[in-house]
Amino acid sequence: MPGPLSDQVVVITGASSGIGRETALMLGRCGTRLVLAARGREALEGLAADIRREGGRAVVVPTDVSDAEAVERLAETALE
Repeated sequence: MPGPLSDQVVVITGASSGIGRETALMLGRCGTRLVLAARGREALEGLAADIRREGGRAVVVPTDVSDAEAVERLAETALE
């Protein structure tokens, strides 16, 4: 069983809007370290700023999940 959310790293694809955005905000409030992915950098940066303003931690990785190399970079960032 995983430990507390504050000890976890979570990758959220589709984080720039809808349920992905709301999930990121909720997890950010729990102290989860977030790796935010979607195609649009601007929306991701805005979300990351909102999370950080509330004391959360978030890294932005613009990613098109249909691009295998981009997904590999996303995974490498999450592991770091």
